[in-house]
Amino acid sequence: MIEVRVSARVNPTETEEKVRIAVQSIFPMIDISYNATEDTGFYGMVEGTTDLEGLRHLHYLLREEEIIDTARTQFEVGIREDEPSTSFRISKLVAFVGRLNFPAAEESLGSIHVTMSASSSFELHRLIEWLTPPTEKGKILFEPDIEDVEST
Repeated sequence: MIEVRVSARVNPTETEEKVRIAVQSIFPMIDISYNATEDTGFYGMVEGTTDLEGLRHLHYLLREEEIIDTARTQFEVGIREDEPSTSFRISKLVAFVGRLNFPAAEESLGSIHVTMSASSSFELHRLIEWLTPPTEKGKILFEPDIEDVEST
């Protein structure tokens, strides 16, 4: 079973709504909540979870932006050895305008943090292959089917 956890900090110079828009522009099916960390309510975290279906738009954006190889590298670098998951960052500012970018480091206003977890390492690798299939000279060699990702 695939579970996707997403979080993004809401800074005092931002609104919850703008951070929510940024997250939902990449993950439109995500169920989001806002957790204020101060009494003012203007600083906190936007957090949410989704499943494999919630990754369809990310799948589309990776192809639209032609960044499959970059994404695969980010997913592989973020793999945890102790559990079948991978973590990566997405630029909050770029996501706000509906685009996708993987920043090299945490951005000054914070990034969108994503953790994709699977039931097994095999399932995690099938997920990564579905999102970022093998390419040659920038062309996708074959497109795995979403139905083949989750273990039954």
